[in-house]
Amino acid sequence: MALRLYELVGVEETRPFSPYCWRIRMALAHKGLDATSIPWRFTEKDAISPYKSEKVPVLLDGDASVVDSWAIANYLEVAYPDRPSLFGGEGGRAMARMLNWWGDIAVIGAMFPLIAADIHGHLRPVDQDYFRNTREARFGKSLEAVAADRDAKVEGFRKGLDPLRLTLKSQPFVGGAAPNYADYIMFGGFQWARVTSAFALLKPEDPVYAWREKMLDAFDGMARKSEGYPV
Repeated sequence: MALRLYELVGVEETRPFSPYCWRIRMALAHKGLDATSIPWRFTEKDAISPYKSEKVPVLLDGDASVVDSWAIANYLEVAYPDRPSLFGGEGGRAMARMLNWWGDIAVIGAMFPLIAADIHGHLRPVDQDYFRNTREARFGKSLEAVAADRDAKVEGFRKGLDPLRLTLKSQPFVGGAAPNYADYIMFGGFQWARVTSAFALLKPEDPVYAWREKMLDAFDGMARKSEGYPV
């Protein structure tokens, strides 16, 4: 049975934007696997409740269902050992585990206040209400107030990328000579931002920007072909 992947979308079903879903989109391409995309929105929790999840990605592989991007990546590595490795061995998997947490906090967590108000504009009204209510409760202020000082805050975000930046000054990809799941962890957040926001998180002269461009071109430009902003 073909693989199926529940992915977060907004008004446009062809514009998936979850950073965690993009990690898996890239992982599937790395493995040379095709998955049918199942569009999913914030308020459609009943659709994935049978799989004991309230969030995407959710991967369906025959009778198996796997939730959470890290769990899915590990499942793909074990279930399809004849395909190119996502980690390059147990050492690579261990390092990717650390980057999975760092990516969640230092990349996705740090960029979220900078683009949250823009994400809201891509959602259906019912999902806008859900997104605003839940995210404003988290921030303790309106989405507009969160975005009001982002031109100043973006410098702190860029500085926080120094570990990634220094790595990319000494090697072409986070995974070394070629991209692997470590790159897809990092890239998911930047693709999330590119798809939902015209706000420039990176400067063109930044090594992280150059790396992101290479990731956009990977797998025959799969990520670049997904509609986004030219930032």
